[in-house]
Amino acid sequence: MNEVAADQGHSIARVIVEIALDKEFDYQIPAALLGQVQIGSQVVVPFGPRTLTGYVVGLEPQSTHTKLKPIKRVVGAHPLITPTIVKLARWMAAYYGCPLEQAVRTVLPSVVRRPERAFKQVWHVTSTVNESVDTCLAECQRRAPKQAAVLIALQREPVMPLPRLTTLTGATLATLRAMEKKGWVELDQRAVDRSPFERYTVVPTTPLPLMPQQAKALELIRQSIATLDPPVVLLFGVTGSGKTEVYLQALQTVIDRGQGAIVLVPEIALTPQTVERFRARFGDVVAVLHSHLSGGERHDEWHRVRTGRARIAIGARSALFAPVTKLGMIVVDEEHEPTYKQEEAPRYHARDMAVLRGRMESCAVVLGSATPALESIHNAQIGKYGQARLPARVDHRDMPVLKVVDMRVEVEREGRLNVLSRELTEAIRLRLDRGEQTILFLNRRGFATSLVCPKCGYVAECSACSVALTYHKATHQLRCHICGAAEKVPARCPAPECRDPAFRYAGLGTQRVEEVVAAVFPRARIKRMDADTTTRKEAYAELLGAFRQGEIDILLGTQMIAKGLDFPNVTLVGVINADTALHRPDFRAGERTFQLLTQVAGRAGRGDVSGEVVVQTFTPFHPAIQAARRLDYDGFYDQEIEYRRELGYPPFTHYICLLLRGPAVDAVERMGQRVMAEVRPQLPSDILAAGPVPAPLARAKGEYRFQCVFRAAQAMACTRPLRTVLESLKWPKNVRYALDVDAIS
Repeated sequence: MNEVAADQGHSIARVIVEIALDKEFDYQIPAALLGQVQIGSQVVVPFGPRTLTGYVVGLEPQSTHTKLKPIKRVVGAHPLITPTIVKLARWMAAYYGCPLEQAVRTVLPSVVRRPERAFKQVWHVTSTVNESVDTCLAECQRRAPKQAAVLIALQREPVMPLPRLTTLTGATLATLRAMEKKGWVELDQRAVDRSPFERYTVVPTTPLPLMPQQAKALELIRQSIATLDPPVVLLFGVTGSGKTEVYLQALQTVIDRGQGAIVLVPEIALTPQTVERFRARFGDVVAVLHSHLSGGERHDEWHRVRTGRARIAIGARSALFAPVTKLGMIVVDEEHEPTYKQEEAPRYHARDMAVLRGRMESCAVVLGSATPALESIHNAQIGKYGQARLPARVDHRDMPVLKVVDMRVEVEREGRLNVLSRELTEAIRLRLDRGEQTILFLNRRGFATSLVCPKCGYVAECSACSVALTYHKATHQLRCHICGAAEKVPARCPAPECRDPAFRYAGLGTQRVEEVVAAVFPRARIKRMDADTTTRKEAYAELLGAFRQGEIDILLGTQMIAKGLDFPNVTLVGVINADTALHRPDFRAGERTFQLLTQVAGRAGRGDVSGEVVVQTFTPFHPAIQAARRLDYDGFYDQEIEYRRELGYPPFTHYICLLLRGPAVDAVERMGQRVMAEVRPQLPSDILAAGPVPAPLARAKGEYRFQCVFRAAQAMACTRPLRTVLESLKWPKNVRYALDVDAIS
């Protein structure tokens, strides 16, 4: 057994193990490991009868426990988590109400946590011919032509990976072993990066001249980088105003200072285009981190960042925790996007965590958007953030003209509801004639949103969720978009008293729109981009690449095509149904609709030809739709912020949602009532509390759902007593809860 060190400074390690117990355990650091064990180190420790992997989250000079087990070994030569990220994980666990182990698992990708995951080793062949190569060639040309081919190849490139050499020459490992015996080559294994960029070539770019508004914004960001005054800059620029070029030139400042940076994008769909632009400017110092990479690629890209070989990490939400050394700036592009909010514990918001990490690491934070979240613009207005505005498009290109089509009038005029209004049909035809491109947007996939019996009114619903099943024509299936269940389409109405065969498809999905558009424009090249068509790893990049090359006339899709994409030949955007998100039971419904319409409108007219946007809606006079029509963010903000102030919604309070779920409706509701009865007396008088009430999605995956909601000026004033109550109650085996702090829906 290792000799256990006496008290030599910090000889006690606080360790969390891989199982979620929400508890830290003290272990003795053996003398042999003193100096190796650091905060963030991955260690192997005895835990009862088992041996588990854990992480050091603290070092102490002594422990309150007398008999401590020693750490068995340290995994790897360097800590996997920096002390700042450990501190960030602690804060997340406390604020968002989850075990520290869950927070640590969130900040460290699973492919990096697993000790068995290693770098890919590839045999390399090195030429070691001492005498004249011609002599060696003469010796083997007739009897060993493959050896001769190897010698010729290594003359051009003295060190070559074995797979490439065998492809070029047809030589086998046995051939090379024979040459090794002659002293002509050496074989050794070397670690190689599994690069997600292998198949791509980029053309280097140079900085573009800036418009005065861009130069002013860049100056404010550079001031923030140098002095942290202001610590956060909100870059509020209309679509097409050149925010990305400002990011690129600000990043050059960071690189010139010997620092690194993180760039967050809200959708994986945006990552290929963003990475391409950033690699064109900065080359191999750019790493990409997101879930669509293979495990090996994620492992190697993460380690490129950790070792400093990559200085800029780009990715979706979790890239925020990339181990960038000397962090100089964090960019959160499209900062208003709800995809920055994690749906599982810890339910963190990447934008808020970026601001916090910036504060902890003393680095600048830039939040960019054409439609900032009300919370962000409010923080700018009260002086918490600095603000830079880009009110005009680059080169003063025109903003798109936005036309609102009242579909009630369309139905009255046509005598039926058409998928494409007369105005949108003519606009598409005009673009096809001119060789320009069109984007059609509908935030609902599938063929039809439900299957309805016109005789008795029966709607096909999921047996496990309180939602209608969506019809997918390609597979002739009814599918639930909540639990993923699929079933065959019935031949007749399932209602026993009806059994009518005349089923009707109600509502619209992207599949149905695709079919209609193909029928109206049979010669157009149409592609659909939604969760059903982008299941393959390369599907995003391939579709967007084809669209950029002009191989697609009409791109139809869900919200993944609504933002961030820059295609100069797109002169028309059609919004099929602007009401999809407008009438949800959510105080942010108006804000979401305004943001989505403004963002999708911004895809049009980004080249030399001005753009047009056609919005189809049944509620044309709703304030959000009218504000989007005028592209009037300030008018929308002024109206919306007063409504929020009056009703006590964010940004004036923190919105906290407690969701309870289980298979028995009575048991779930009773536990909700018990929680509220216990917690209400402990809450400060200014906290508004309501519930339990059925959740908007009352049943999902076979479980009934109730929620309790709280609005508090200080989140911790609510979550501390709430967590105490939740942890003290005895919960029925089949009732579970989830706490969502700063809930966004």
